[in-house]
Amino acid sequence: MTFQPRFHTLIEVYDRAMRDFGDRPLFGVKGEGAFHWMTYTDFGDQVEAIRGGLASLGVGPGDRVAVISDNRPSWAVGAYATYGLGAAYVPLYPAQGDGEWLHILRDSNAKVVLVEDGEVGLRVAGFREQLPDLHSIVSMAEVGGPGQSPWGDLLCAGREHPVPCRAVSPDEVAAFIYTSGTTGSPKGVLLTHRNLANNVSAVNEVFPIRPEDRSLAFLPWAHSFGQVVELHTLFSMGASMGIAESVDRIVANLEEVRPTLLFSVPRIFNRIYASVQRTIREGGRLRSALLRWTLAVAARRRRLEGQGRSSLVLTLASRVLDRLVSSKIRARFGGRLRYAFSGGAAISMEVASFIDALGITVYEGYGLTETSPIVTANWPGSRRLGSVGKVLPGVRIALSDDGEIIVHGHNVMKGYHGLPEENAKVFTADGGFRTGDMGRIDEEGFLYITGRIKEQYKLENGKYVVPSPLEEQI
Repeated sequence: MTFQPRFHTLIEVYDRAMRDFGDRPLFGVKGEGAFHWMTYTDFGDQVEAIRGGLASLGVGPGDRVAVISDNRPSWAVGAYATYGLGAAYVPLYPAQGDGEWLHILRDSNAKVVLVEDGEVGLRVAGFREQLPDLHSIVSMAEVGGPGQSPWGDLLCAGREHPVPCRAVSPDEVAAFIYTSGTTGSPKGVLLTHRNLANNVSAVNEVFPIRPEDRSLAFLPWAHSFGQVVELHTLFSMGASMGIAESVDRIVANLEEVRPTLLFSVPRIFNRIYASVQRTIREGGRLRSALLRWTLAVAARRRRLEGQGRSSLVLTLASRVLDRLVSSKIRARFGGRLRYAFSGGAAISMEVASFIDALGITVYEGYGLTETSPIVTANWPGSRRLGSVGKVLPGVRIALSDDGEIIVHGHNVMKGYHGLPEENAKVFTADGGFRTGDMGRIDEEGFLYITGRIKEQYKLENGKYVVPSPLEEQI
């Protein structure tokens, strides 16, 4: 059966959210000791105003609006205001150096750049003469710097001169997302409304997301994973996001926001694993014994379940240990977590099995910025530890003769901006994207990543090998 995406543009995502979820909370920001929540209606009011404000600065169809900021509601406001003008959003990281900022702003021909505060604005102003297309620097802080338009002025301008949302085509570019290669300057990945909306629709198809769900947003929205799988997808389903104060405050914020869903990278789970292993090594005898027993019982239950068997004794032991041990560790995640989705890198089998033993289900997936980003995922009812799952609806993968993963589907990027030679290298004759990753697919369709094409070494017998599996064992 052919996949029929729910959304074809991010404007459709926005319209649906405004129509169906107006009074529900959307973004939570910590202030004065507590999280304060912006509703969907409040968000929409700001989007409408900033759309008019950007139009007053000359932004229109085909233009680019850049943003240099960590996650915050105004980041998302700027994004949806930009889409509504038929322009493309170009996110940058505050942690990048001036040289990378200059390259990206110049390469994308950004007309307006939104900055998180006056200090960032001053840095951009320092090389503004090298950006002939840059019309305005807008500070999202209450007080900007010299030569910067305050966010409040943009809101006022838009409210005085509102501009209706434009009906965009699915094939119009919605985002420039720059990826850093191992060599050379960052490349601008052109993602269309169809690319992004299709991935949002596919994720919604396989993951149960409800308006009552809540996440803690700590993955940068400047990255395709955080932006598409968290921001756009949760927004499309009426869910809410508490915005983490900082990396150092993630654990504390988890307990405050009490997420039901979590979009993460392996590093977070590795930290929990390392903490518990340290307790096993250094904690008291009883505590260490309980942790070891919890993990052992969980491992035995998994083996039996894999054989289609069960044990009443193990089931009862699991319930007791869950109350004594696992529930207390889950409380670090807020105590309400239904599941987590992990991408960006592979979770080791050891850590994945450990997290499972605690009663936390982590679904691992695979993707790249060039594929908008998710290609495959484990999901409820279709999960295999060690794999990165099956293809999302509407996506097709094939393996080349040398084992490279080739991706086909509406999620595949339009191309790299201004780099025809690079595009010729990564696209196949039939429009597939060469990922550079090697993999294998089992008999049930689960994908396993086995290495990178460039990591291959030629042996004396002429065969090629990839060191990654051996390195993991070491």
